[in-house]
Amino acid sequence: MRRTVFDEDHESFRSTLRSFIESEVVPHYQEWFEEGIVPKDLYLKLGELGVFGIEVPEEHGGAGIESFKFSAIQSEELARAGVSFGGSSTHVALCLPYLLKLGSEEQLKRWMPGFVSGETMFAIAMTEPGTGSDLAGMTTTAKRDGDGYVLNGAKTFITGGVQADRVIVCARTSPPEDGNRRHGISLFAVDTTSDGYAVGRKLDKIGLRTSDTAELSFSDVHVPAEDLLGEEGEGFSYLGQNLPQERLGIAFGAYAQAAAAVRFTQQYVEERKVFGTSVATFQNTKFELAACQAEVDAAQAVADRALEAHDLGELTAAEAASAKLFCTEVASRVIDRCLQLHGGYGYMNEYPIARLYADNRVNRIYGGTSEVMKLIIAKSMGL
Repeated sequence: MRRTVFDEDHESFRSTLRSFIESEVVPHYQEWFEEGIVPKDLYLKLGELGVFGIEVPEEHGGAGIESFKFSAIQSEELARAGVSFGGSSTHVALCLPYLLKLGSEEQLKRWMPGFVSGETMFAIAMTEPGTGSDLAGMTTTAKRDGDGYVLNGAKTFITGGVQADRVIVCARTSPPEDGNRRHGISLFAVDTTSDGYAVGRKLDKIGLRTSDTAELSFSDVHVPAEDLLGEEGEGFSYLGQNLPQERLGIAFGAYAQAAAAVRFTQQYVEERKVFGTSVATFQNTKFELAACQAEVDAAQAVADRALEAHDLGELTAAEAASAKLFCTEVASRVIDRCLQLHGGYGYMNEYPIARLYADNRVNRIYGGTSEVMKLIIAKSMGL
């Protein structure tokens, strides 16, 4: 089907990004995969390419383009090549909206040059050991002390946490009030070189191997008052504002992974011979790939519609949840069927389908589980 969501500027960006991936990422990706992290100089190269500054206002060194479509193209191109840019998706897709919405002019002048260049990489720390999706249950504290705050506590599952230069940390600045556990949470952009700030284990995941995920701990970390993001005590309300975009990003990435799986599998079955004939000639192969392609077409339509709605400022929380639920479930089915068509080779990490299989699984967990998405959709239906 003809797509209308992207224009000539988007396709020019796609071409540039594809060339960059082919020359700067693909030749080194196996090494990065084995090491479980991308080199930090990749972020500097992405900064030079302009990837980090697309949505940053011109006065702060960016292109000033208010659109999520360039991030969507990045998802498609990375999936197409079977690679990733490490934890940088968090830097732009998750952290930038908070910085632009909550950051003061002084903060943006301090942080944006490094953000755009890749010299100052951001991550966000919400989840704590034992709390999972229950963000209101966090116990990390930031107590007022003179000209700043003293931060104590721990976070886990922090994407980009190993290499981050600043981390947006959610912490309690006051206890719950009148039974409202959401009260008293604040956001801080913490300098990772601060005394008492520590990176714990780099977590060993089954997928997303090149995206570093860390445990963090804070022991009497002094955070200057000027590094508070937004208003004190309003952090929980801020956290919910970016969820539709986060879930849209996951939905689009899942669709892109499913499309890539079909592409990889078609190439494989056309080359692979069994019993003296190409696997692609078997009726079962044709039927399976046709069914997968039909699902990908549907997921693309949903993802494109949600992307267009988001750029118009019309994407609701329930619509974002619906897109995430549908696209991630489609991707799980398609990638599993495509792996099956690879036979035993589909289980080997040297084949992109194996990595897709592992990488895709978390889509139904992070950004809100599929069960949470169903609750949001059901509530919007009045149920």
